[in-house]
Amino acid sequence: MIQNQSFLDVADNSGARKLMCIRVLGTGNRRYANTGNIVVAVVKEATPNMYLKKSEVVRAVAARTRKGIRRRNGMFLGFDDNAAVIVNQEGNPRGTRIFGPVARELREFNFARIVSLAPEVLQRLMNKTNRIVNFQYFRPK
Repeated sequence: MIQNQSFLDVADNSGARKLMCIRVLGTGNRRYANTGNIVVAVVKEATPNMYLKKSEVVRAVAARTRKGIRRRNGMFLGFDDNAAVIVNQEGNPRGTRIFGPVARELREFNFARIVSLAPEVLQRLMNKTNRIVNFQYFRPK
């Protein structure tokens, strides 16, 4: 779960390295964000001579959270870090590359561009009896 004052790694090449969440966007007084939710954040660390600078306020989509996601089939999917992708007002990523795996649930939240840029999308394999074999990373086509 991501809340106010939470630090996030940046999973794109927009120039920022670390973000600090200052607001979770959503209905009402939402306290926590999970994978696929939009947060307002401030850039705490940035790469020199890049597009984003330190102390800029940006919008970002939580791409990976340690808390994880529960899927409808009962599987629980968590990551090793909290990471976000910086987006513009339309929801398109500001960077041109995405680093690390992302969950396929981002496509359900209308962030298909992030899923298409990601090097690996976390999905599951099913055998013929619809039993889960294991999780694998899939490279989007």
